[in-house]
Amino acid sequence: MSVVRTYTKPKVFGLITLGALVIGALLGFLAKDSGIKWLSEALTTIATIFTNLLQFTVIPLVFTAIVVGVNSLRGLGGPRTATRLGGRTLMWFAITSLIAVLLGIIIGLIVQPGAGVQVTPSKANIAKIEDRAVGNWWTFLQGLVPDNFLEAFADGKVLQVVFLALIVAAATYALGERAQPFVTVNQAVFDVIQKVLGWIILLAPIGVLGLIGKSFATYGNQFIKPLFSLVWTVYLGTALITFVVYPLLLRFVGRINPRQFFAKSWNALQFAFVSRSSGATLPLSRQSAVDLGVSPGYAGFAVPLGTTTKMDGCAALYPALASVFIANLAGIQLSVVQYIGIVLVAVFGSLATAGTTGWFTMLTLTLSAIGLPPEVTATGLAIVIAIDPILDMARTATNVAGQITVPVLVARQEDLLDEEVLNTAPARV
Repeated sequence: MSVVRTYTKPKVFGLITLGALVIGALLGFLAKDSGIKWLSEALTTIATIFTNLLQFTVIPLVFTAIVVGVNSLRGLGGPRTATRLGGRTLMWFAITSLIAVLLGIIIGLIVQPGAGVQVTPSKANIAKIEDRAVGNWWTFLQGLVPDNFLEAFADGKVLQVVFLALIVAAATYALGERAQPFVTVNQAVFDVIQKVLGWIILLAPIGVLGLIGKSFATYGNQFIKPLFSLVWTVYLGTALITFVVYPLLLRFVGRINPRQFFAKSWNALQFAFVSRSSGATLPLSRQSAVDLGVSPGYAGFAVPLGTTTKMDGCAALYPALASVFIANLAGIQLSVVQYIGIVLVAVFGSLATAGTTGWFTMLTLTLSAIGLPPEVTATGLAIVIAIDPILDMARTATNVAGQITVPVLVARQEDLLDEEVLNTAPARV
């Protein structure tokens, strides 16, 4: 028992996970450079199992969290209070997305990633692009409503599940006591999935070893050499958002010490980084918000909503930098109008990022909006997909940081922040 307690201490768990990240990268390089097939297959198997364990929890977790979260607003006041909280939450989602996309554009203009780079996409990556649905506004709207209620769950269509959850949640909220048995069942399912996910999270060091090892075993130096300008600018941008922008907002709007924020959210950020899944990180994100003093009722609404619609890394910063990168690869100078288009898509199109292909949908939506030639878009997408795993780690951690930050800001403004809870020590993993 003492070993388990030591393992689950945040600092110990973090060091073990970091060590697994390094070991996984080294094993991946070894498998790639030495052609050790069995090692590459072992890393791929570990990564696949861990990813599957995470993915099967996401759909029921998102649905039940939204249903329970919306109904939890009842304890904070009537419909007017719920509407005000929802409106202020969405307002901060838009504000932080605007900051993130502007930061991405500024970094892109200064660094000019992709300028002078010559790289040809592999046939395998071209095939991957052809198999994916390109993002556009009509596809987004048409795909919002499922043909069949169960089909959305069976096919893992997160955006459709969110749409259904919001409708069902609104209906149960309106019915009040008559719908309480249904809400209670959803609460029980949410608790069960959260417990299962807690067990899966304990496997994170093994999972990250496989995930990063698989990525390096597959691509090797392709992560580092030709596309390094995009890699380091994305990491720079996500670091500035996570460790500068959010702390400033927390300090001056939320009036809390950023050290408190990171002490209580580090487990969630760390797991988001290694799992590359905001949905799988949802229970940790929600608990982090509660540990930071956010009312459990409001946290149960805002964090699940943010998990599917609040993605500053994937939906704001990255499309801006990747668009500049792809344009530079083709020798195209973006105009002021095109930069404005990038900003508008980032602020108003974040819903399109819901699901496992979120970054792809949002990037193709952005490239379509700014009018890059189809051949340039296709080539650029086939190139950036090669380094997506390493980029997605930083993007997802930033997404989750924002999903925790916004509820804290709104809770402070709405006087829903418990100072006593805020000042207590963070819990174990």
